[in-house]
Amino acid sequence: MKYRQLGDTDLKISELSFGTWAIGGSWGKSDDTEALKGLERAMDAGVNFFDTADVYGDGHSEELLAKATKGKEDKIFIATKFCRAGDIFDPETYSEKAVTAYCEASLKRLQREAIDLYQIHCPPMEILKNGQVFEVLDKLQQQGKIRHYGVSVETVEEGLFCLDQSNVKALQVIFNIFRQKAIPELLPQAKAKGVGLLARVPLASGLLTGKFTTNATFEADDHRNFNKDGEAFNVGETFAGIEFSKGVELSQKLNWIAEGRGNMARAALRWILDHEEITTVIPGFKTVKQVEDNLQATEVPSFSEAELKKLTDFYAEEIHPNIRGVY
Repeated sequence: MKYRQLGDTDLKISELSFGTWAIGGSWGKSDDTEALKGLERAMDAGVNFFDTADVYGDGHSEELLAKATKGKEDKIFIATKFCRAGDIFDPETYSEKAVTAYCEASLKRLQREAIDLYQIHCPPMEILKNGQVFEVLDKLQQQGKIRHYGVSVETVEEGLFCLDQSNVKALQVIFNIFRQKAIPELLPQAKAKGVGLLARVPLASGLLTGKFTTNATFEADDHRNFNKDGEAFNVGETFAGIEFSKGVELSQKLNWIAEGRGNMARAALRWILDHEEITTVIPGFKTVKQVEDNLQATEVPSFSEAELKKLTDFYAEEIHPNIRGVY
């Protein structure tokens, strides 16, 4: 496993880490025993960073991480998020009282004294511009409840705004072959300002595994069913904002990326890792097999300049016009 510095913080984290939304909830059936085995397998392979949120299974993924990392708290870093358990448009959700309560509840579930990276969970731009939440996070940092803080954003504009906030140390962004808008401006500015980047939705909710057909179905409690057109939250969080059948069609045109790299999923993760500005990529998982497969992305060949240009052109010509929502 290779490690990258999280911006200018003291955290050196595995370049391939894991998100825990899928094992918490909203991705169909999951099995806690299998989830814990998956977390263990990841740590055995050198993964030392996991991303979660207080709303993943109403705190369930935080509780699973507490079990998996017990006794390893000084070696395994955890990032969690807050605000979506409340009304994200209400300034009171970001008050000192509310954020402190969210933080302490997460600490209790994680069974930790401090959160390594505490992130605002996709707040509206007007909340960011208000600035109150950053002052609250500064206080929590001074109190020792959090080590560093960052923001999970939906748009490049939000990300660029957050880079101007002096104590924001990390941005979490949707970044994958289907979502390349961050490349020309956000990535280099984050690097220049010493801000780490976490790449989420790296496989476009599974589209970039190449395993789906247009007649695929998803369970009722899977966001790929209930949020497929942005009915529950930002449409970009599901299939990277692309209508499912169109996404399947586009992914089939990309099957060439798997050549020499095992499969499309490993290749798609490798493409992200080939961007040096990215600190870590955080695919989700529900099984040990998925963990093991994703881990192999760190070993497959990087993309050539010709291949990168081909993917850039494909994005501009065929993908970008099909992305829905503001991003």
